[in-house]
Amino acid sequence: MKLRTKILGGYCLILSLMMIVWAVAVVNLYRVGRAGEAILRENQLSVQAAESMINHLERQDSAALLFLLGDKQGSLTQFRDNQVEFSQWLGRARDNLTEPGEDRVVADIDAGYRAFMTVFQTMTEAGLDSRKQALAFYYQEFLPQFLQVRQFCFVLREMNQTAMEKASRHAHRLSVRTIWSMTGVGAASGTVGLVLSILLSGILIRPLAAMSRVTEQLAEGDYNVTLEVPSSDELGLLARQIITMSQKLKAFHELNVGRLIAEKRRGEAILRSIGDGLIVVDEAFRIIAVNPEAARLLHLSVTESQGRLVSELLPQPQLLDIIRQTAESGQASKLLPEKAEICLGAGEVLRYFRFSVTPILSEGGKHIQGVVVLLQDITRLKELERLKSEFVLAASHELKTPLTGLAMSISLLQEQSDQMPDRQRELIRVAQEETGRLRALVSDLLDLSRLESGRVEMEIVSLNVAYLFEKTLAAFYDQAEAKGIELVSQIRSGTPEVLADPTKIAWVISNLISNALRYTPTAGHIRITAEGDRGRVFLAVADDGAGIPPEYRSRIFDKFVQVKGDSKAGSGLGLAICKEIVKAHGGSIWVDSTLGKGSTFTFDLKAASAAPGGNLPEEKKHG
Repeated sequence: MKLRTKILGGYCLILSLMMIVWAVAVVNLYRVGRAGEAILRENQLSVQAAESMINHLERQDSAALLFLLGDKQGSLTQFRDNQVEFSQWLGRARDNLTEPGEDRVVADIDAGYRAFMTVFQTMTEAGLDSRKQALAFYYQEFLPQFLQVRQFCFVLREMNQTAMEKASRHAHRLSVRTIWSMTGVGAASGTVGLVLSILLSGILIRPLAAMSRVTEQLAEGDYNVTLEVPSSDELGLLARQIITMSQKLKAFHELNVGRLIAEKRRGEAILRSIGDGLIVVDEAFRIIAVNPEAARLLHLSVTESQGRLVSELLPQPQLLDIIRQTAESGQASKLLPEKAEICLGAGEVLRYFRFSVTPILSEGGKHIQGVVVLLQDITRLKELERLKSEFVLAASHELKTPLTGLAMSISLLQEQSDQMPDRQRELIRVAQEETGRLRALVSDLLDLSRLESGRVEMEIVSLNVAYLFEKTLAAFYDQAEAKGIELVSQIRSGTPEVLADPTKIAWVISNLISNALRYTPTAGHIRITAEGDRGRVFLAVADDGAGIPPEYRSRIFDKFVQVKGDSKAGSGLGLAICKEIVKAHGGSIWVDSTLGKGSTFTFDLKAASAAPGGNLPEEKKHG
């Protein structure tokens, strides 16, 4: 006999017994359900009406207090809205009179509410001038009437709840009888089902127990197993397949041991050959592997560093936060280059590293088994960058003096150009313009060099974003109107003040708006926005101009980077200066752009406090 036939035969009998129990249960539960339905149908609506009237009456009381405190228009609107709701629920209670005396209670509510409305009308027309008079009227006239109507509503609710409890006790007695009848039928059916289950389980458990012992041996690595199941049903077939599987596992195990050892040695060789520091951390944030370069950075041997907490050997809060986030999310860290830098050591042996953190996922990608931290030494790059900035600063200083003299000489020639031929006057004008451009370029180079070297002092104050926008945008309204461009500023509700140098941040916003005006066509739009919370505030300048080609977006903030073929481009230093100013404030700046649809430049600043900046968005338009 097939295993399926055995199981189906036993469970068909059990199913028959269950059908008997089900039939008895349906009859009794139908009776209990009818009793419960009566409870809900007769009294629930009246209880709901009483609750709703109490709720809307209390809201009208709150509206009266608001009226006395001075919010007359809002309180009147709230009072009238709740008056309509109260009247509707009163009508429903009047149409659902189910209990003796309920009609008198509803009539008391109706009469009391009319008197309540009369008192409120008197209050609104009384012209109470002082708060003392208002409170006296409220406590002596309005509050007693409110409490009386609410008490009537309580009486209506209690009357119907009492009736519901009475019907509930009746349903409970019926349910007790149902339980006893079902218990008797169920006990008989359960006894028969238990006997059948014991017999059926004996047929199934014996071969399954033998197969369980065999699988335990396989799990422990013992592939020399024997299993005898004399039946020819599915269990016998499964037993034969387990024996076949054990033989194949034995062969596979013997084949893979050598391969695993080779793979392990290959992985260790790759780890040793990597020139950058490599640290492998498990899910408990303990170091389980390092390469020789990382061990040298940690001033430990490879074996000494293993098993230690990563926070002990790399006490860098920024790096530890990224490791923790990566271990929790299972996503590799994506940080701007300047945000992914740390320094180790002290004094003359201070070294800079750029890090990246990558999660280690299980084969199915569902479990995180640790993270890999890569430390790339960029100390030499930092030194080269410092030397380059010092060279640019020195060269700019040297150029500034002769350029000043050259500009003065050209200005003197300009004053005497009336007596010169047209060709000479044109050459002097061109020389003056080019000298001005060169002086502006040298000035930008000096500013950028000072920012990069940290020689510019920041006067950080708590700054209102709305005031910053108002002062900065005032200089651009005429330009926007002349080009037919709509210039909009908007601050989201709750945006706090920022910690910033007003002059430097105003220069950043001005530079971004100037670029937007340069590339936005006539009848276009430029939007300056601000939003944030207690931690960071994000300021953005968005336009619907030509956009930035994808190949330039990652380099647009580098020095002297200009879009090829752009006739409107300047010196290529403006965005680089913006980046350094924002970086000096502890923030970041980035761009989102789509060709033909415009660009959005966004940067973030620290919030000054947790206090919200306002309740409504502030928006100004010009153009």
